[in-house]
Amino acid sequence: MRFMTGSVRDEQAPPPAPGAEQHPALDLANSAVALPGGQFIDLLGTPAAADRWLVERGLAPAGTDLQETCAARLRSLREEVRSLLASRVGGHPAPAAALTAVNDALTRAPAAALLHWHPEHGLYRAASHPTTQIVEHALAALAADAADLLTGPDADRLTACGSTPCNRYLLRHGRRHWCSTRCGDRARAARAYARRTAPPPAGRAGGGVADTGS
Repeated sequence: MRFMTGSVRDEQAPPPAPGAEQHPALDLANSAVALPGGQFIDLLGTPAAADRWLVERGLAPAGTDLQETCAARLRSLREEVRSLLASRVGGHPAPAAALTAVNDALTRAPAAALLHWHPEHGLYRAASHPTTQIVEHALAALAADAADLLTGPDADRLTACGSTPCNRYLLRHGRRHWCSTRCGDRARAARAYARRTAPPPAGRAGGGVADTGS
């Protein structure tokens, strides 16, 4: 399998799946994209790519400069969220490790801005912003959205893209089970090819003579 990072996303990665713009946790789950030909894009594959992903979604300020340790935590949460989505879509019990990871992310970030003193401006409240705490807030926001997605009204619309080899999740609209036009076209082409190459039913074997009589 050929791995690529977020630097090639504009050329290779599909557009956001339905629901991903409303649910950043769904967007997180879909940040590891399987493509035809054994290619695989990881939009969080490097610290710079993970930093860009967070900044573009308003989850971190520009110039955060993530280190690999923080990027790895983001990728780890992604896998746990994917595990929960898979269990919900498949109707299976939620994995205990995934629940623990999401709950841990939910409880690590401070719930309120702290009180500070400045000699010129007096008392004020503000959140501290060392890089590690920025990541804590981002992980907490993503975990909270994952919990809302899995327990809210959109949970019943969750589904996996029905186009091989795509591994993305989406919110279903009507009967649509594809995350993008590209995947829909590929799925329809695969079905058409399967129909053309399928052997004829046993009852029609040797039936070509009857078809030529007129």
